[in-house]
Amino acid sequence: MRVLLVEDDARLGAALSDVLRVHGMEVEHVTTARAALARLTPQTEAVVLDLGLPDRDGFEVCSRIRRQHDVPILMATARSDLTARVHGLNLGADDYLVKPYDVRELLARLHAVSRRHRRDPVAEQADEEPRTTTEPDETPPPAEEPAALSPDEVVIDVSSRTVVKGGRTIALTRKEFDLLALLARHPGVVFRREQIISEVWQSTWDGLGRTLEVHVAAVRSKTGSPGLIETVRGVGYRLAIGAASSTWS
Repeated sequence: MRVLLVEDDARLGAALSDVLRVHGMEVEHVTTARAALARLTPQTEAVVLDLGLPDRDGFEVCSRIRRQHDVPILMATARSDLTARVHGLNLGADDYLVKPYDVRELLARLHAVSRRHRRDPVAEQADEEPRTTTEPDETPPPAEEPAALSPDEVVIDVSSRTVVKGGRTIALTRKEFDLLALLARHPGVVFRREQIISEVWQSTWDGLGRTLEVHVAAVRSKTGSPGLIETVRGVGYRLAIGAASSTWS
């Protein structure tokens, strides 16, 4: 297993690297968020991520990794409060381990998240409730744009934070745009309510559920496209396939 170990404590990182290597793993140890994002490759099979990094919060690193990679992420941190654990899992971490921990537990959890990741996707889908969407890792790059735009299509330019429909610029608030841009990453894929709240509002507070509903309604109203964001009852929201196109650079 190729493991990217993100740990700012050099001594702890070196000791963990030695243990993981003894157990047959290939380990690359980095101490900063910048290095973690730079060293992550498609060949990386698991990430052990500390949250207290010197140059960037580990939550942000997790979120950025999850936007582009399906690699298993195990958060290993001294932050033990429930809010941090819930926030980390909502951002896409596969497991959460609180320091100090027994290295045997770290190994067991690494193997567990790796096994789950390697599961047969056909069998995995059969175990879960029926889906009407594609998996995030199977979706095309968000920069893909249809050859021709219909007058009803919403065009989202993430780099300039603009939304246009039928040649008319739509004025969205910052949170409304962040919500729309999040869903536009993977049209047709359902985002859970708590996942949206974590990424857009950086919070795990249940009381933001009503705020999310208000923002969804505002985006629908301002764009004049009530079907742009679809509600998946009891789960969350998704961007309707074909209702919008997006550019990211």
